[in-house]
Amino acid sequence: MKCISWNVNGIRACMQKGFMDYFLQTDADFFCIQESKLQAGQIDLDLPGYDQYWNYADQKGYSGTAIFTRRKPLSVRYGIGIEEHDHEGRVITLEYDNYYMVTCYTPNSRNELARLPYRMTWEDDFLAYLNTLNAQKPIILCGDLNVAHQEIDLKNPKANRNNAGFTDEERNKMTALLAAGYTDTFRHFHPDQENIYSWWSYRFRAREKNAGWRIDYFITSDSLRSRLTGASIHTDVFGSDHCPIELDIDL
Repeated sequence: MKCISWNVNGIRACMQKGFMDYFLQTDADFFCIQESKLQAGQIDLDLPGYDQYWNYADQKGYSGTAIFTRRKPLSVRYGIGIEEHDHEGRVITLEYDNYYMVTCYTPNSRNELARLPYRMTWEDDFLAYLNTLNAQKPIILCGDLNVAHQEIDLKNPKANRNNAGFTDEERNKMTALLAAGYTDTFRHFHPDQENIYSWWSYRFRAREKNAGWRIDYFITSDSLRSRLTGASIHTDVFGSDHCPIELDIDL
């Protein structure tokens, strides 16, 4: 089963930069996007053979997620069931017979860490949500989780220490998530791989210099570890400031 996740940084803009060519080429079973930046009715995607599930932010042109899948789910949930968190279109959960597929766009802590306190609340509540699901059946989680976990996950760790996405607080929350029974699938297959990133700033010719961050993840319940068959980051795909990531799993 092939799963793709991509923060498209505005699906309408990405459509002008080859999104459909890439979508058709991947032939994925699940294709999840983050930061769709639109409201219902603003786009009509023709994806034959795929069901589409969209979660929109209340604020126009902001956040938002979607899952396109060939596999019809048993149920669909939008958000995590907490009023404080469920106005920004950040989470979609599809339920299947023996697993959940979850896509997430984690809140950014912003400049000067203005939103870090909220981010910490989000992290605790989102992990509690995942654990509730995981108690019933295993999880495949994907998305832009807005944190580079270890120094190996970004080009300039010393210069970025305590910047949004690389604070001790955010990194510790990722450590806690993995310790709760989940696997970072890219690191499972590539534990020591350096210089592979999924996001680059549009400034300072960062992508040209490969001065990036790995902040997009496929994370699975540990119980699925034996079924993982591959994980990759498609750094050669443009169209956004992020590139797509892939998980291959035998389910």
